[in-house]
Amino acid sequence: MRYTVRKSVVQVVGKLWMPMSTGATEYTLSGYDVENARDEDGKITRDSVDHWLALHSGDFSSIEDFRASIEDGDETTEIPWAKEESEYTFGDCMYPAED
Repeated sequence: MRYTVRKSVVQVVGKLWMPMSTGATEYTLSGYDVENARDEDGKITRDSVDHWLALHSGDFSSIEDFRASIEDGDETTEIPWAKEESEYTFGDCMYPAED
């Protein structure tokens, strides 16, 4: 028997509160979070996810960029990084090189 697990995730790059440095994290959204990440028309958009992040990213003083993969019923909404460098910054923060 096989199961397919679908989850909504938002990967974030931004400035941490203390110390004031660049950091990254990945948020896994619940169904409730996905509903709250919709815009006034009920759609998942970059702006609506940005608004949700502004309310739910307490570890960050500012969000510099994000990418999202959000499961919305039978569809997946993909929101890419706004800047290509953000993907590299995310990787560097989450998976630092071993010296």
